[in-house]
Amino acid sequence: MFDIHFYMKTHELKKQFEAGKKFDKEFLMKKFEEYRAKEPVVYNIETTNACNMRCKMCPRTTMMTRKIENLPLDVFVKIVDQIRPWTKKEWGTWQDFVEKEYGIPRDSTGENHFFLHIIPQVIQLHGYGEPLLAKDTPEHVKILHEKGFKSYFSCNPSNVNVETTEQMFKNGLDYIKYSMESVDDIKHKEIRGTASNFTESYKKILKLLELKKQHDYKTTIIITMLDLNQPNQKEEYRQLKEAFKGKDVYIYIKSEDQQWYRKDYHGTNSVHWSEFCKHPWMSMTIKSNGEAAMCMEDFNNEIILGDATKESLYDIWNGEKYKQFRLDHFNCTPGLKCVEKCDMKMIGDYLS
Repeated sequence: MFDIHFYMKTHELKKQFEAGKKFDKEFLMKKFEEYRAKEPVVYNIETTNACNMRCKMCPRTTMMTRKIENLPLDVFVKIVDQIRPWTKKEWGTWQDFVEKEYGIPRDSTGENHFFLHIIPQVIQLHGYGEPLLAKDTPEHVKILHEKGFKSYFSCNPSNVNVETTEQMFKNGLDYIKYSMESVDDIKHKEIRGTASNFTESYKKILKLLELKKQHDYKTTIIITMLDLNQPNQKEEYRQLKEAFKGKDVYIYIKSEDQQWYRKDYHGTNSVHWSEFCKHPWMSMTIKSNGEAAMCMEDFNNEIILGDATKESLYDIWNGEKYKQFRLDHFNCTPGLKCVEKCDMKMIGDYLS
């Protein structure tokens, strides 16, 4: 989830940024603080940072050095108890806004539909880890469902256990995303590592689709392929779509998130990565050790703003560390990870 109210309130300012207008820092700081909700909104909860993949495009593979940990279930419950889902009225207002301002119908599909019509209402159960390796994932889904939240996570289908996944369907899982980079097993292993595959993963997904239809489970199964700027990318995606033709899946090609460490930066089609970073004012990330981080992209927990095992989310969100972090975004503080190791623009880039 993210704070849809902050997003809507700053939208007119965003359009002026993009039109080239420069703003006074004090004016924007006052406005952002006025628009910022004092109650925290959690973007994602990294239930584990364990992963058996070796994805060539993931900084986790070559740069993550932090300890492998699983979030204790009692900490997960504590976090969820401190936040709330959007009301039907709030969500309807947001979807009307997205349709009007971005021209993306609520009943369509695609990369930006996913970000604007799905991500704002779900608690993501992944970060820099594989949720299917976390033993409590079915219980996480159940807890969120019972508390009125939408649940979602992205995973590698090679790790699917059909019986366990069906239990998640029964527990009310709303969205599950499977990342598939090729219909060829050798190519898939080249991209995701030797633990990955297409053939066996495809069989598992077909079985889950069969179970979903048989029992009328409401889980949306999402299939994505990352745009890795490969010469044969369009043909790979065509083959993937053909494999799922006529199947009950939501399928799209996804821009690569972070490319700052890549030699072949190739841009993005994503609204999220094209606009200025709103995370310091609209969402919080909880890591697998219970720490509150700047956002889910902080793979090594370099900017920690609090500890959810010891502090309330409210105190973290309204505390001095977050206050300084927001100021750093206005100042584009040299040395800050957000300045040097992230593709997103910062609000400080638009100041006069």
